[in-house]
Amino acid sequence: MRQPTVIAPSILSANFARLGDDVARVVSGGADWIHFDVMDNHYVPNLTFGPMVCEALRPFAGAAMMDVHLMVEPVDALVPSFAKAGAGLISFHPEASRHVDRTLALIREQGCQTGLVFNPATPLHWLDSVMDKLDLVMLMSVNPGFGGQTFIASTLPKLREARKRIDAYMRETGRAVRLEVDGGVKTDNIAAIAAAGADTFVAGSAIFGSPDWGSTIASLRAAAGLRPS
Repeated sequence: MRQPTVIAPSILSANFARLGDDVARVVSGGADWIHFDVMDNHYVPNLTFGPMVCEALRPFAGAAMMDVHLMVEPVDALVPSFAKAGAGLISFHPEASRHVDRTLALIREQGCQTGLVFNPATPLHWLDSVMDKLDLVMLMSVNPGFGGQTFIASTLPKLREARKRIDAYMRETGRAVRLEVDGGVKTDNIAAIAAAGADTFVAGSAIFGSPDWGSTIASLRAAAGLRPS
């Protein structure tokens, strides 16, 4: 059974000079989660936020969960810092961790939900041995590093394959795992993305670049065609 829709605006596309106000405003507009893109200028060619920024923004997020996406290498050293800063879910790329299972265990030990992220060229076989340790699978539908990129169409068949794996796991265990998509999600393609299996949607420029954030979030949710959270 598909999970309720989650819309997670990425503050990578917000105004960095007024991040607190933008986070509060987008939550007021209907955001379920706040997506926090952490880039280290090493694993990806950009440099963004650290734990102190996450901690500073946490009070502005209200009930919205801080969805922290670590595009860093190595991963483990930052996990406790972001957990302490208020992250509710921490996801990372398997290529960036020497021991994926150990990193997932560390995230759980810190009291956070776990996520594993797949770049466009990363195969899904990593899921074979760690599905029982995951709360979320994220597929990148752009190459990570920058906001405002165009959705990569080959993500759709990959989403369908990920959905099959998640559904089979749920039938076997009864435990739900979310399927998140990040990159180029807009009102004109979210229906196809949802139909391919996603239930959690990261949108940056589509929301923060629009004149009415609340209306755009509502449009994204409606176009996804899933139950609201």
